[in-house]
Amino acid sequence: MAALLTADGLLALATLSAMEIVLGIDNVVFIAILVGRLPEAQREFARRLGLVLALGIRIGLLFTISWLMGLTEPLLTVLGRGVSGRDLILLGGGLFLIFKATWEIYAKVEGDAHESGAGGARAAFVWVLVQILLLDIVFSLDSVITAVGMANEVSIMIIAVMIAVGVMLVASGAISTFVERHPTVKMLALSFLLLIGVALVADGFGQHIRKGYIYFAMGFSVFVEMINLRVRARRQPVQLHSKYRE
Repeated sequence: MAALLTADGLLALATLSAMEIVLGIDNVVFIAILVGRLPEAQREFARRLGLVLALGIRIGLLFTISWLMGLTEPLLTVLGRGVSGRDLILLGGGLFLIFKATWEIYAKVEGDAHESGAGGARAAFVWVLVQILLLDIVFSLDSVITAVGMANEVSIMIIAVMIAVGVMLVASGAISTFVERHPTVKMLALSFLLLIGVALVADGFGQHIRKGYIYFAMGFSVFVEMINLRVRARRQPVQLHSKYRE
């Protein structure tokens, strides 16, 4: 803990916290989309529980750094290339994310409305939590490996992760509401998840895509969508005014 009170320690904490927050955005978006299929009364609890699970998984992984670093060692060789445990996790998580995003886009386009009773609602809640847990593991693996590369003290890593998850807990409600309120934003978010899934699969095959490119593409897309939302918001009052005049 003494290392945290030094200038280098505080700088590492601030930098790592900011990085963890950025890496956690996709996690928040994924959780927001998943809980959107639950009854409204369950969404807030499921969202917070999902983020608490993410915090627990990340802290747990930080306490197993030696095992975590061992995941980069080749387990088997395929076509002359070593495949590690990390590669398999990223590959599985990426394929799951591609499947889930594609399924959600299909349901959104085709208007798949699903009503369930009390038993069905409980099953849906458990299934949503299982999906959140699976993707928490994938996103946490990426996040913790980044943390290990940026800081040497486990205490600094844990505090940074706690700060990042705290920010996500505060922002998750607003993000979920915003995504649910704007269908085009939800479709854009699903496209982001599809992009992240493809990047994870590529990383699992050893073809690393720099995250700067991915986040720049996502940021530019969000900027264009914000302009579209602004244009639509200004156009609606004009259309309503014209309708009332008629």
